[in-house]
Amino acid sequence: MLELFVAQLKWSWIQYKRYAHEVLGGVIALSITFYGLFLSVGYIAGSGFRFGDRLDAVIVGYTLWSLVIFIMNGINATLQREAQVGTLEQLFISPFNITKILLLRAVSDLLLQCGVITIVLFIIMALTGRWLSFSAALILPLITVILGAYGLAFAIGSLALIFKTVQQIAGIFNFSLLFVLTIPTETWAGAQKILGYLIPMTTGAGLMRDMMARQAGLNWGTFAIALINGLIYFVIGITLFRWSERETKRRGRLSGY
Repeated sequence: MLELFVAQLKWSWIQYKRYAHEVLGGVIALSITFYGLFLSVGYIAGSGFRFGDRLDAVIVGYTLWSLVIFIMNGINATLQREAQVGTLEQLFISPFNITKILLLRAVSDLLLQCGVITIVLFIIMALTGRWLSFSAALILPLITVILGAYGLAFAIGSLALIFKTVQQIAGIFNFSLLFVLTIPTETWAGAQKILGYLIPMTTGAGLMRDMMARQAGLNWGTFAIALINGLIYFVIGITLFRWSERETKRRGRLSGY
């Protein structure tokens, strides 16, 4: 297991070094996109409008969205790329389980991508002049968001395994997730708050907004709910992927495109 993870980490590092211009382009694109939205909203609201901690919360949500989009597209893109070049079947006849291969590859990519997203976050903070609060406890709600993201990624991956190409569905999910990760569910009350607990990743994202934008401490009760939410979606995603793996093999469509 460790040997496989190290191999995947080396593979990811080689990809990042070889295509460093793509990484740089992603940093510039994400930073400019947010700053463009920031200037547009400021123009519409007028010079006298004050964002307060709302802008800080939006920065947190946008950064999380950038990270989650990478996670969502990672597994899906890997399966589609392997299917197109005809090497998908090789992954399934590997001595390692396909789920482990994809998960460890995704985690190794994530370790490197976190560095890229951190750079984007600091660029955005410098451009907007809003500096967020950081603490070691942030890793806990971040883990719940990542668990939910991987669950959705494997769910989309199950469709990619069966249908081989799902760009349009993935695109819809990408835009939907921007709404999911930026809505302030932590401020909801009553039935709305219960609904917020059911939506993937929103509880963990709300905790991160509270801690980074409002300098609040970690709410352990809310964190427990966020962790349960992330674990449930992760298990659902893995279950759907394993079902699609069996179904694809049963239909004899593993090597086809």
